[in-house]
Amino acid sequence: MNKKWECYEVDEIKVKELIDKYNINEILAKILVNKNITSKEEIDLFINPTRNDFHDPFMMPDMEIAVERILKAIENKERIMIYGDYDADGITSITVLKSFLEERGLDVASYIPNRLNEGYGLNKEAIEKIYDDGYRLMITVDCGITGIDEIDYANSLGIETIVTDHHEPAEEIPKAIAVVDAKRKDNEYPFNQLAGVGVVFKLIQAISTKLKLEEKEYLKYLDIVCIGTISDIVPLVNENRVIAKLGLKLVAQTKNIGLKALLDIIGFKNIDSSTVSFGIAPRINACGRMGNEQLALDLFLCKDKNLAKELAIKLNEYNVERQSIEKKIFDEAVEKIEKKEKDSTCIIIGSEGWHHGIIGIVASKVTDMYFKPSILVCFEDGVGKGSGRSIPGFDLHEALMKCSDKLDKFGGHAMAVGVTVKKDNFDGFKQELEEYAKKSEIDKIVPVVNIDSELSLKNINIENVKSLNVLEPYGEANKMPMFLFKNLKINSIRALSEGKHLKLTLKDDNFMIDAIGFNMGNLSEEYLLDDKVDIVGNLDINVFNGNENVQIILKDIRKSY
Repeated sequence: MNKKWECYEVDEIKVKELIDKYNINEILAKILVNKNITSKEEIDLFINPTRNDFHDPFMMPDMEIAVERILKAIENKERIMIYGDYDADGITSITVLKSFLEERGLDVASYIPNRLNEGYGLNKEAIEKIYDDGYRLMITVDCGITGIDEIDYANSLGIETIVTDHHEPAEEIPKAIAVVDAKRKDNEYPFNQLAGVGVVFKLIQAISTKLKLEEKEYLKYLDIVCIGTISDIVPLVNENRVIAKLGLKLVAQTKNIGLKALLDIIGFKNIDSSTVSFGIAPRINACGRMGNEQLALDLFLCKDKNLAKELAIKLNEYNVERQSIEKKIFDEAVEKIEKKEKDSTCIIIGSEGWHHGIIGIVASKVTDMYFKPSILVCFEDGVGKGSGRSIPGFDLHEALMKCSDKLDKFGGHAMAVGVTVKKDNFDGFKQELEEYAKKSEIDKIVPVVNIDSELSLKNINIENVKSLNVLEPYGEANKMPMFLFKNLKINSIRALSEGKHLKLTLKDDNFMIDAIGFNMGNLSEEYLLDDKVDIVGNLDINVFNGNENVQIILKDIRKSY
């Protein structure tokens, strides 16, 4: 697949200013300039944020009302129900709020809807059960902003609700006693991209302020807040970066017994954003996907080391099972696509027996592989439930609105959607969406590789590659820096892991470097020794037998011209 390489136009004057003023190397200076981080205050905030960089929580809509109602509950020793979500953001949100309120002497329970039977968000059956169990105050975390009918129902039963959420509200907001969400139209909070657990963190910060507690009483939860924030793929800028940067330091020395047990099972050498994104988050999310969401919460609330180890092992087993099911669905999906769908503008496929807790991940992989919007649907008893993913430049939610007459239900946003469609309407839906996609000319959209800087091999060494660590944690809106190297000679080339990965040694004059391209093994047949190539990739330190060497993690390659 051809990709468009776009390199930042570097402001060399600003780069030189940063090098001279702050004694940093040229590579790091270029990246900071590209991010428009050039003043001392901006650099300090980005590289060394502190607890003083958190915004005032009372600037959030309804925060004062929410805090006063919770203080009343603390005073009257009321029982509280926390209603959360089954993903990593929801699980960490419940963990933080439940732990904090229990330390204030409250009796706190939690409810997580089952992904497979109930789906996301508030539902009336759950609210009725909460009422029957005697709860009259409910706090939502990572959900609730669109639960207008459900909160009306809670009100009719005599349950008061405080909504804390980070999702987009509809035109109307729920009639709860407080709706704490920085995406409200009347919001004055300076940052509206917090994860659900970030909003919970602001809530416990505000309660702590009112109760005149020491800062450590809420800051000690930053390890769990950081995990939910990075897992939810929110932009790691502004307050999210403060949470992630400070939180990762706490993760490395966590006092949470369950998190410690999970880290021991995962066995990552370094504690960084990759540990969360590829180690912790998939294991938490696997529980929800497999319909066992309570297990992950039990782990993070666990006080017994032996039990925590057992729970961590179970989380790992669920993740292995999830991976196995995911591979099976992916292989079946690719087979269907290669047979009939390869020339389609949009990939829309369905099957009986696919696991609807897992098809979203597969849709994401399909979209990455073919660079086309994709929707995968699993059918059961004549009804299909599906998940879709899109490509930059094509609003999939807007596309669904154009063929909503064929759907029972749909929701989501530009890049990710969920659908419910009757099997009898599936072909008609598929045809309408395909026609809309063709009219939108999405076949003309080319994937773009954003490049931070062009470098030569002679300009890189272990020291300046290590200096890039200050840019961690990486994530949405703060990707790993991408570099372009031109006119390198292939000194050696081979496929690894039964043809899966590509291993290269590249040369420029007297300078040599290793490069590895994960899942790019097929390219070993396209290039020969002594071919001249241009490559794009990340810089990395490879440690082997105690020796450190710079290597390039390959993202794209083409022949030099």
